[in-house]
Amino acid sequence: MPEFSAPDGTRLHFTDEGEGPPILCLAGLTRNGNDFGYVTPHLNRNRLIRMDYRGRGKSEWTDHATYSIPNEAADALALLDHLGIERAAILGTSRGGLIAMVIAATAKDRLTGVALNDIGPELMAEGLADIDAYLGRRPKAQTFEEAAAMRASLMPGFEGVPHSRWAEEVRIHYTNTADGLNINYDPALRDAVAAAAMQPAPDLWPLFAALDGLPLALIRGKNSNLLSTETAKKMRTLRPDLIYADVPGRGHVPFLDEPEALAVLHEWRTHLP
Repeated sequence: MPEFSAPDGTRLHFTDEGEGPPILCLAGLTRNGNDFGYVTPHLNRNRLIRMDYRGRGKSEWTDHATYSIPNEAADALALLDHLGIERAAILGTSRGGLIAMVIAATAKDRLTGVALNDIGPELMAEGLADIDAYLGRRPKAQTFEEAAAMRASLMPGFEGVPHSRWAEEVRIHYTNTADGLNINYDPALRDAVAAAAMQPAPDLWPLFAALDGLPLALIRGKNSNLLSTETAKKMRTLRPDLIYADVPGRGHVPFLDEPEALAVLHEWRTHLP
């Protein structure tokens, strides 16, 4: 199993496949590198590196105080160092996009471009409340089949998703135990997020501004409850060259293999060095 040591010694899992210009794939808050399995076949002209954050997926659990965006940004750079990669593009879903912006503000010379999946410098309260409702908690479903049926009815903003996709999703994000299904990340991640929420909310627009000069793309779920149309519009105003699409029938977050998402990613890749 491919692993490397983070700056503090934490063992982190990653996958590294393909050839071509490297793209570092960074997943959402509770998710892991498997999130990018749907889009991987469509990006076969690139070297795709997928990292499981500390406390998620196959990576080691640590003190929840280390589950922070700055630490995860440092881990991402350490992975590039481990692989001997001087510069890479980042495809960042949700929290992964925030990490990309932090890297742009602190180590921009390591980046060749950034693609954001349903994330921006302002987050809607409705989406944050939805995340809080499940964060760190076991699913109520006892089997994968039950979980797939529940996900189809509970995921806000998703339309026309076949049952087979929800069946794939639950097997990516839950593990089967003798006591039923369980989350595949450290439940103490909830404590880390709660502690961060107690601090004054930072202004993230300067982080977005740090992306200036980099090829930039934004994929938004048309029904997203985390990234508003107003925030996306402001992002497009500030970056007229932003490659953009709303993905119909998708909330937070698109799967990335939708035709609209793929069109954005293919165009974005043509601008990468």
